[in-house]
Amino acid sequence: NYLVGVGRADCTGPVAEIPLMGYANPEQVGGGLLTRLYSRAFIVADLDDSRRVVFVSADIGMVSQKLRLEVLKELKSKYGELYRQDNVILSGTHTHSGPGGYFQYTLFWITSKGLIRPSLNAIVNGIVKSIDIAHQNMKRGRLFINRGTVENSQINRSPFSYLENPASERSRYSSNTDKEMVMLKMVDENGQELGLISWFAVHPVSMNNTNHLVNSDNMGYASYLFEQEKNKGMLPGEGSFVAAFASSNLGDVSPNTKGPFCVNTGESCNNPQSTCPVVGATMCMAMGPGNDMFDSTRIIGQNIYSKARELYEEASQEVTGPLSSAHQWVNMSDVSVELNATHTVKTCKPALGYSFAAGTIDGVGAFNFTQGSVEGDPFWDEIRNQLLGEPSNETKACHKPKPILFSTGEMTRPHPWHPDIVDVQIAAIGSLAILAVPGEFTTMSGRRLREAVKTEFDSHGTSQMDVVIAGLCNVYTHYIATYEEYQAQRYEAASTIYGPHTLSAYIQLYRGLARAIATNTVQDLPRGPEPPVFNIGNLTLVPSLSTDRAPANKTFGDVLQEVGQQYRVTEVAEVTFVGANPRNSAENATEHNFLTVERYTNTSESWQVVQNDASWDTRFYWTKGLLGRSNVTIEWHIPRGTEPGVYRIRYFGHYKKKLSLSPAVSVAFEGTSSAFEIVAL
Repeated sequence: NYLVGVGRADCTGPVAEIPLMGYANPEQVGGGLLTRLYSRAFIVADLDDSRRVVFVSADIGMVSQKLRLEVLKELKSKYGELYRQDNVILSGTHTHSGPGGYFQYTLFWITSKGLIRPSLNAIVNGIVKSIDIAHQNMKRGRLFINRGTVENSQINRSPFSYLENPASERSRYSSNTDKEMVMLKMVDENGQELGLISWFAVHPVSMNNTNHLVNSDNMGYASYLFEQEKNKGMLPGEGSFVAAFASSNLGDVSPNTKGPFCVNTGESCNNPQSTCPVVGATMCMAMGPGNDMFDSTRIIGQNIYSKARELYEEASQEVTGPLSSAHQWVNMSDVSVELNATHTVKTCKPALGYSFAAGTIDGVGAFNFTQGSVEGDPFWDEIRNQLLGEPSNETKACHKPKPILFSTGEMTRPHPWHPDIVDVQIAAIGSLAILAVPGEFTTMSGRRLREAVKTEFDSHGTSQMDVVIAGLCNVYTHYIATYEEYQAQRYEAASTIYGPHTLSAYIQLYRGLARAIATNTVQDLPRGPEPPVFNIGNLTLVPSLSTDRAPANKTFGDVLQEVGQQYRVTEVAEVTFVGANPRNSAENATEHNFLTVERYTNTSESWQVVQNDASWDTRFYWTKGLLGRSNVTIEWHIPRGTEPGVYRIRYFGHYKKKLSLSPAVSVAFEGTSSAFEIVAL
């Protein structure tokens, strides 16, 4: 038995004009909202409350060092030494459709157009609030673990790299992806359901890099379905049951199960370079199972949810035993790894290879870089040398066979481009060990890490440990490929920034943490060098918020394009309003709701809210016009099972108004469509 608390809070942030974090595509900025982003927090404590472990899964691309340090600072000011570096795990689901701008290292600062305070603040506040809610709701409870296989939901997107791993190792596994989902179920002592955490390895990239609507992708949709089912009669985002679908070793795992095809010719491009005969690599894209990216997100999310639900209902293996946690900071650019008694190798200063610029079949790069490049290109090398400086011979040699495109570890202007100081962390809840890893381990890298940690626990008498990897935790360091995969230099290998021995270094470090937990010597672990905090100015390339204007003879919230009078289930009701920049609303309230769908009830002669902007069936589009004008279009994709009746759609916004001498103020407004009827199919 433990004390258990769960909490969920909104962490969406601004949904317009902010670069979305994940594909590093400068064109991909927010232009509306499909589903809200949430932070989901779980706290487990011993019955005597001597030890606690916190696990947070947030619907964001990844946890950045800046984000983690700010969250821990907030927690310290609220709770003193209760929640600390060692016992708080922050994990990102890795959705590629959430706002960026919360990074201090220059590479990410550039791709997300600066440090965007409203975005960072929304995530910090959301994470802290979810922990607050879990903290306030601690009660006696029980934990159960279950595991099972998820089919038809992933493919390996670098199968040729996977084949570089030894045949003897590959023969132990039935697939080139990890199909296993691990599920932790939480109930209170009376058996009342509290929530769950599921770990499963797949990229949340069912929504591709043409998407502009903020959303939580396939993993978020699985959470949405589970929470809607358990919080009956509640709107999305409401209710006490919390279901987190967290990331794992998803480095080379795509949800786009139809595989890679040439967009221009329709033929397969499942080759070692992921390149097409006509035009080349930029045409090679993987397709999901659905008719479009929304449909693919739904199908993959539904698959993951269905398996989770089955595992949840059948979970009977109880988790018992003590809690413990261990954390270290490590300078990953300088780790000596003992491969065996006679052979020691080292990690390198961070650098990205040529194939990093190629992107993946889930989101291709620019300029026709191809994956699997083991040669540089004199043209790009020269441009790089002129703009950013040439990599040192030492770094070139250390990273071989990677041809270095960006020697980020040697680039320090205006601040270092990549982290040197990285978190390694394990939290153990009885027989469950959660390895919080700072990036994206590939399938085989994850298998090796789990196995090494399990062996370490076994050898110190702590057998039967369930070892699970939680991805994208604490600080982002790109990918971790195996030494063999590294030789092929596809995207994941080119993005293994600390060189060919990165995985071996992590295995050595996590074994050290496991040993300390198993032998109860965590207090003797060196803390390691603290990460730097840079004073990043608020310079961004995000347009400044200007005064909103309405067209002549119109006011904010007026309807420009009205709904139809009647719809059938599965059709789309659509209305366009005179709008204002949604960023005004994000800066006024963390929990602003942009829209409602309401049904008229005759009995009470009133309108009742049936959907909000967190609903999967509603889409909120913001289109910027000239001279401060903008439109908002709201779509409601009327789901099967919608009760026939009379409905309307409402829009809530804020416009920025400049008064002659005083600072600009935000003024709330709303708009309402005319009523429309829904008839049965």
